[in-house]
Order: sequence, then structure tokens, then C-alpha cells
Amino acid sequence: MTTPNFSIDLSGRTAIVTGASAGLGSRFAKILAACGAKVACTARRKDKLDALVGEIRADGGEAEAFALDVRDAEQLQAIVPTVTEALGQPDILVNNAGIVDAERATKMSLELVDDVFDTNLRSAFILSNEFARPLIEQKMPGRIVNISSIAASRYDGNGAALYSTTKAGLVRVTETLAVEWAKFHINVNGIAPGAFATDMMDGMLERSGDFSVHFPRKRLGQPEQMDSTLLFLVSPSSDAVTGTVIKIDDGQGSR
Repeated sequence: MTTPNFSIDLSGRTAIVTGASAGLGSRFAKILAACGAKVACTARRKDKLDALVGEIRADGGEAEAFALDVRDAEQLQAIVPTVTEALGQPDILVNNAGIVDAERATKMSLELVDDVFDTNLRSAFILSNEFARPLIEQKMPGRIVNISSIAASRYDGNGAALYSTTKAGLVRVTETLAVEWAKFHINVNGIAPGAFATDMMDGMLERSGDFSVHFPRKRLGQPEQMDSTLLFLVSPSSDAVTGTVIKIDDGQGSR
């Protein structure tokens, strides 16, 4: 018996990863490159991206760093042609960039409200369209993976209401674009992580203490535990999977 769709060989593919300067984005960029994709690492902190690209190249991968503020629509419109010129037409997009508000709703400034909306939700919608447009014109298939959060479906009332709201919105973006673009063979899926060991989580632990002791497995997730899910969603293995958001939370909470 053969499984013709099973492969994690991404040779000849070009990927864009937003928010690649740290945390999950950095890991996603590394694993995509390790499987053969040319990776456009994007974020605001170019110095961090340069260091990441150096690591990827030292391991035999191919990557380039591109400064990108996802809150800026003009930069979002420019990044796909810029990456195409440098690495070839992107056919993988990982919308990973995100920030947490960590505030009660009534205490959030309008500036913070705009930053969270623009970073977590608006940017993914705009960039997904910029990514899909040339693929549709060229009749090329593509894969989009939106990084949502377990907070999209669970909120305990202790702050970060807007983060939860935008991540829930990202789930709906995933579902609607998947339906609209199915006929073009552009698959749109998502990952909803629970509490994982990242730079963002470090800040939460400093503010709240080590809440992982209350989880059934008494641990935080590790970024590498998402490798197989990411590769499934960008590889031929998930050819018929679109409009799906996979929860990865190590059994940390209720459903």
C-alpha cells in the first residue's frame, strides 16, 4: 500500500513567515527551510531576522530577511512582489505575527486597540489576499496557515479580551477564505496553540507566575511540538484539508 500524498519535501516551494524574529515564527521559518523551502523571514526587527537567516543558512537552508511592519498596509502590499523577485513566487504563507493586549477592556488605550486589531487580524486578511492574487492569476495552488490561539474559543475574564476577539476573528477569516478560494486550490487552515514557551509567554509568566503547574501535564508546550502540524498543513498530506483550525494545547484546558 502506498500513500502518494505523504511528503514533507518542500523543495521548490517559497514561504513567507510573518513575525519570524522570535518565538513560534522563528521556529516555523527554521522547520520550513529544513524541509527544503526558500523562506522569507519577515518582522519589524531586522537585526533579529538577520541572525535567524544566518542560523538557517548555517544549517544548509535558504532564507532572506525582509523588514515588515504588518500594521502598515502599503508594506503588506509590497512584500509579495519583493519576495517573488528575491526567492520566487511564494506559495506558502504563515500568518504568525501577533501581539497580546494583557489589559482589561476598559483600560485599553485606542492606540493599543488599533495595534492589536491591525497586527492580529487586519494584517492576515490583507496579506492573504496579496498572497492569493498572483497565485489565482497564474493558476498556481497555495497554502496559508493562520496562527490563531486557544484563546479564540476560551477566555477567563482576566485580561486580553481583545486578543481573544481578534484570534476568534482569525478563525473566521480562515474559514471564509478557504471557501472562497477552494476552487483555486488555495488551502487556508489554522493552528490554535495553547500555552507554549515563547518570548510572549515569558512576559505572561513574569506577570502571573508559573500557571503551568495547574495544567494536567504541568508543563508548557514547546515550539517544536508544532512542527508536524505545520508541515502537514503546507505539504501534499493535507491536499483535501481546508478551512480547518487545529488546536494544539497539550490538554491544558476544557473544550
